[in-house]
Amino acid sequence: MFFSQFQDLKAGDYVVHADYGIGIFRGLQRVEVEGQGREFIEIFYRDGDKLLVPVEDLNLVQKFSKVGTELPPLDKLGTTTWEKTKARARKAVEAVAKELVELYARRKALKGYPFSPDGEWEREFEKIFVYEETDDQLRSIREVFRDMESDAPMDRLLCGDVGYGKTEVAMRAAFKAVMDGKQVAVLCPTTVLASQHLKTFRERMVLFPVRVEALTRLQTKKEQAAVLGDLGRGFVDIVIGTHRLLSKDVAFKDLGLLVVDEEQRFGVTHKERIKQIKANIDVLTLTATPIPRTLNMSLSGLRDISLIETPPRDRLAVHTVVTPFSAKLVASAVHQELSRGGQVYYIHNRIEDIDRVADLVVKLVPQSRVVSVHGRMTGPALERRMLDFIDRKADVLVSTTIIENGIDIPLVNTLIVDRADAYGLAQLYQLRGRVGRSSRQAFAYFLVPPYLELTPLARERLKALKEFSELGSGFRLAAKDLEIRGAGNLLGHRQHGSMEAVGFDYYMHLLDQAIRELKGERVEEVNCEINLKVDIRVPEDYLPQTNLRLNLYKRLASVEELDEVDRIRREVADRFGPPPPSVENLFRYGTIKHLARGLGVRSVDRSEGRLVVRFLPTTRVDWTRVPGLLKARGGSLTPDGVMSVRVGGGTERDVLDETIGILLELTKYTTMN
Repeated sequence: MFFSQFQDLKAGDYVVHADYGIGIFRGLQRVEVEGQGREFIEIFYRDGDKLLVPVEDLNLVQKFSKVGTELPPLDKLGTTTWEKTKARARKAVEAVAKELVELYARRKALKGYPFSPDGEWEREFEKIFVYEETDDQLRSIREVFRDMESDAPMDRLLCGDVGYGKTEVAMRAAFKAVMDGKQVAVLCPTTVLASQHLKTFRERMVLFPVRVEALTRLQTKKEQAAVLGDLGRGFVDIVIGTHRLLSKDVAFKDLGLLVVDEEQRFGVTHKERIKQIKANIDVLTLTATPIPRTLNMSLSGLRDISLIETPPRDRLAVHTVVTPFSAKLVASAVHQELSRGGQVYYIHNRIEDIDRVADLVVKLVPQSRVVSVHGRMTGPALERRMLDFIDRKADVLVSTTIIENGIDIPLVNTLIVDRADAYGLAQLYQLRGRVGRSSRQAFAYFLVPPYLELTPLARERLKALKEFSELGSGFRLAAKDLEIRGAGNLLGHRQHGSMEAVGFDYYMHLLDQAIRELKGERVEEVNCEINLKVDIRVPEDYLPQTNLRLNLYKRLASVEELDEVDRIRREVADRFGPPPPSVENLFRYGTIKHLARGLGVRSVDRSEGRLVVRFLPTTRVDWTRVPGLLKARGGSLTPDGVMSVRVGGGTERDVLDETIGILLELTKYTTMN
């Protein structure tokens, strides 16, 4: 999960503090406070201002993920600039949240066609699937079927990495629709993708009386007219096509399901036409752009989203190599792939000399059949060459980055990227996603010039590339970049300015709050300060890496559910061994913070054998029910909500356990119980 973790945070990175704004993270500092060594993170602000944030309050700090290319100005402590920025962002976020909630309510008010529950044929169709479904796939299929069987029109977004099995989910939905006598339209952004889907759907449904046809501009006018005629008469069950399907002359006898592959790649006018068709039929949209997890949580119940996050069971990680260019290496990589009956992508992003590169590959591996493609070719010529490659009439495709999106060829399991130092990480992540779609080991070779010839900027990129090849932080950076794009697609680019001003993660946090408020949930933004004078440091000899310590502090400060603390405890013990006493104290701090937030507590302090709890005016505690607790613990309560109770003077662990016990008892006396 990218949002609650600090595993990539390093000194010099920009961060956002909910109360003080945008500053620069400078590292962890150890400070003596009342005889106890405590850890703080240090944040620098404008004009040399400095802020020390206790590690137990890291729920207030997010890494600043920039949306544009510009870094934001730093805020200055003691001014109102950040409050104004936050207020503007909150206003924009509230408008988006309101729009989403209203849209959902309008859609739910519509009546759609309730499909019948699965019959014998659907079960047979399921049985002949040659692979084993992943748990995510099975869950997504259940969610899609549940939507189809309800009388409200389905509008579900199915999100999953390329090759993770979205097409099978779409085919199950299409088959279900056809078995109920309805027609299905599958809309693709390119003719290559349409041809691929046509082949896949036909092969999958070959044993059943289902007629699948294509409608693209690759067909002759006569072929198109024949398909259109049969479509209107109901003789075609599933039609797969490009935006040609959106033309005015396309009429269905009884359309029941629309499947849209990568909707964000269609133009504005096409999207408007899709909206008109959508009105009251079931719609399933497929996308490979990751949806931010926080956004998914906020939107669940507003936008129906199914996530396929697990790769197919026998999928292997792509073996990634970053190395200087070598003709010998290229020859060996191509030869190795061809010898196991596979195909190769060779990415070269300069159109001027792409044919020279194609000739070089032929020279290095004479038995290879090589074809080259680039964006300046005419549509039909480009599609013809791509289809030749898909049909195995060529072994090596030398291409510009136009293959970055969309096509899925399981036999391609070697990728060579020329001048990889010139690409962004997100682009390399996308390119690498083109290989490794089967149970066969895939290879990605990122070729770079000799180190000494690189500019300082390119060297930085190379360093990041090496991290990326080890699935380190570079991978997460690439995924974060894709998430930001995913959020842009879902929320619309009008939100760009607001996201830029407060950072992507904090914007998502504000959106989550706004949606929860509109759903009628209570959302408290006040931070609870806890000072129990106990050691909650993570010792360096237990967790030597600063990032892992930061990550643990952040996760425990941000827990959303009580059992999350136990999950983190088990995970930490499993990875690093039994936690020392101060780390056990930290877990209890996480529990106390979570309980205190739920009760509406401003602060919890320990002073001279007593626990002093200050409540917010909005607390949910019903004071008429607490006299028994106060009497048993020799306690008192002031009119302005300050409770003081006696606590034993045992070990630090005893004090923490007693505090947890008191807060749990107070939870029984809230207005919700």
